[in-house]
Amino acid sequence: MESNSAKRLLNILKYLLVVLVVAFISTLFPNTVRFKYHFERGRTWNYNDLVASFDFSVQKNDLEAQNDLDQQEEAFSPYYVLNFEVGEQQIQRFTKAFEVQVEAAELDNQYQDVLKSPEKYKLYGQKFLARIYQQGIISWAKPNQAESSDFVIQVIRGNTTAQEVAENILTVAAVKNLLIDSLPYSNLKEAEFIYPILEQHIVPNIFYSSERTEQFKADYLSTVTTTKDLVSAGELIVAAGATITDEVYDQLISYKVAYEQEVSKERSKIGIFIGYFLMISLIMGVFLLYLQRYAHEHFNQIGKFIFLLSPILLYSCLVFLVNQVSFLNAYMIPFCIIPIVIKHFFDSRLALYTHLTVVLIASFLTSLGYEFTFIQIIAGIVAVVGNVNSRELSEFFNSILFIFFAYALTFIGLSLIQEGKIMPSDGQIIWTLFINVSLVLLAYPMIPVLERLFGFTSVSSLIELSSTNRPLIKKLIQEVPGTWQHSLQVANLSEAAATAIGADAMLVKVGALYHDIGKTLTPEYFIENQQGINPHDTLTPKQSVEKIIAHVAEGVKLAKKSHVPKAIIDFIETHHGTTKVEYFYRKYKEENPEATPDEQQFRYPGTKPSTKEQAVLMIADSIEAASRTLQNPTVQDITQLIDRIITHKITDKQLEHSELTFKELEQCRTVFQQMLTSLYHTRVEYPQDIETEVSEV
Repeated sequence: MESNSAKRLLNILKYLLVVLVVAFISTLFPNTVRFKYHFERGRTWNYNDLVASFDFSVQKNDLEAQNDLDQQEEAFSPYYVLNFEVGEQQIQRFTKAFEVQVEAAELDNQYQDVLKSPEKYKLYGQKFLARIYQQGIISWAKPNQAESSDFVIQVIRGNTTAQEVAENILTVAAVKNLLIDSLPYSNLKEAEFIYPILEQHIVPNIFYSSERTEQFKADYLSTVTTTKDLVSAGELIVAAGATITDEVYDQLISYKVAYEQEVSKERSKIGIFIGYFLMISLIMGVFLLYLQRYAHEHFNQIGKFIFLLSPILLYSCLVFLVNQVSFLNAYMIPFCIIPIVIKHFFDSRLALYTHLTVVLIASFLTSLGYEFTFIQIIAGIVAVVGNVNSRELSEFFNSILFIFFAYALTFIGLSLIQEGKIMPSDGQIIWTLFINVSLVLLAYPMIPVLERLFGFTSVSSLIELSSTNRPLIKKLIQEVPGTWQHSLQVANLSEAAATAIGADAMLVKVGALYHDIGKTLTPEYFIENQQGINPHDTLTPKQSVEKIIAHVAEGVKLAKKSHVPKAIIDFIETHHGTTKVEYFYRKYKEENPEATPDEQQFRYPGTKPSTKEQAVLMIADSIEAASRTLQNPTVQDITQLIDRIITHKITDKQLEHSELTFKELEQCRTVFQQMLTSLYHTRVEYPQDIETEVSEV
C-alpha cells in the first residue's frame, strides 16, 4: 500500500514537472498572434485570394532600404568645428617669435629696414594670421574628401553653422602658397625676414567632430522613409494560384508585420499564451504517451525521466536566446546532439521521438519556416540510423560527416527548388552548417559526463566492465575459478534469453559476470569452489544459511567500493530476491522435528527483480546451478527442470515486479532448453524438489 502511494506521488510529481516545463516554454513565445499563411518569393500562392483587411504601408525591402540609406549617407555633410583659441594662441606665439628674431637681427646688425620699422612687420604678420584663422584652416578627417571639389561640409563657427564647399576651404598648404604670393605686394622691403616666422605658425583650426556628425547624422537618417507604397483595405494583395513576385512578396511581408501588430492589439495576451500552451502541451502529451506505452521503464525512473525532459527545455531556451541576437541563426544550434546522446543511453526509437519533440517545439519558436523543420528532421533521422560510435573518435567523426552531408544535400535541394541554383543566395549558410556540425562533436565528451551525472550505464561502460582486466573480474578468475565458470555460463544463458525477448542483452551479461562477486570473501562455503572438504559439515543449518546469504550484501559492498555502476549493483542485490535457502531449511526441520522454524531466517533479505533483465538473470542463475545435479540428462529431464524452476519463481512471487510477461517467459524457456546441453556440469545430486536452491551450498 505504501509502495503504491509512493508510486502515485512520484507520478504526480512527474506530471507537475511536465506542466511546469510546458508553462515555462510557453512564456518564451511572443505575445503576438502569428500570420497563418506561409509564402516564399517565386512560389505559387496556395491559398484563397488574400484581401487586405485594413490599410497598411508597404515597407521597402532590405536592398531598397539599404540603397536609400547609402544615398542619404552620401548626401549627408559631416560636421567640422572652428576652434578660435588656436588662432589666438598662434598669433601670440608669432609675436614672441618675431621679437626674438628682431633681437637676433640687432646683434648681427642685419635687416636694417626691419630694425627701423619692426612694428610695421609685426602688425602685418598679426593681421595676416588673424585673417586666415578667422576664415579657418581645415584638417581633413579623410584625405579623399579634399580631392572632391563639390564635397560639402558643415562648419560650426561659434553659434552659427554654414555649409561650405571643399574647394573653398583653406588648407595649410594653400595658406603657405597664399603667403608666398602675397608677400611681394606687402610693401615690406625685407619680407623674407617675416616669411619663416609666419610659416611656422600656420596650423589647422577647423577639426572634424565625430560627436556632432553622429548626432546630426542619426537625426537626419531617421527622417528617411521606410515605406514605398500604400495598400488600402479591401484591395487584393495576391490571387489564388498566382506567382509571388518581388512586388507581391514585399506586400505580403508588410501585411504580415502589420497583421501581427494590429490583430495583437485586439487579442488578449492571455489568449495567445493559452494557445501556445495548448500546442506545446499537445506535443509533450504525445511524447509522454510514447514514454508510458513503449518506454515505461524510463518513464518510471525519475532520474531518466528528468534526463529526457532536459533537452526539450534546454533547446527551447537556446532557440529563444539565438533569436534575440541578430547575427545568430537557429541553424547553428546542434540539434543532432540529442539523438546521438539519447541513442547512446537508451534506444533508437526513443532518440528519434525525443528529437522530433524538440524540433517541433523549436519550429514554433523560430521564424525560419517549414524548411527548418524538414532539415532538422532529416538530419536527426540520419543521426539515429547512422552508427554513431562514441567509443572511437575517428568513427564518431566519420558519422558526423554523414550528418553534414545530410544537411548540405537538403540545403542544395531546397536551393534548387526555391532559387533554381545549387548554392543558395545566402552564402553564409555554409558557415552556419560548419558551426552546427562542429558543435555536434561536443556529443563525444558530453557522453561520459552525462553518464556520471545521471548514473547511466552506456554500452561503452559495459564493454569496459566486462574486461578481464577489471579488478573484481580478475579477483573472480584468480581466487574463485569455480564461481567464475558459473558466472560465465549464467552470462551466456542470460544474454541469449535477453536477446530473444528484446531486453538489454549486454547489461544482463555484465550483471551476470558480477552477480556472485561476494563469494570471493568466503569461497570455501560454496560448492563450486570446494575440493573435497565441505565446511558446512561443522556448522548448524542457521550458521550455514548466514554464510550463504551474506555473499549478496558483501557483493554489494565490494561493488560500491570499486565504483561499479548502480545498474550492475542492482543485479547483485536481486539475483536471489527473497527466495528461501531450501536445503538448509529442510535440514533444520529434520534436525529439529518439534521446532517451528522462522522462514525469514532462511530467506535472502534482498530485493525482488524490478526489470526483465534482473528476472532473466535470477532464472538463469538457478537453472545453471540446478542443471549440474543432472546425470546424463535427456531433453525431458532438462525441460522438467526448467519448468520446475520457473514455476517455483512464479509461485514464490519472485517475478511479480519484473514486468516479465508469460510470453517472454516461454521464449526464455525455449532458449534455456536449447543451451543447457552446452552448459551442463556435474554437481552433487540433491532431491529434485530442492534443486532450485542448491547453487549456494
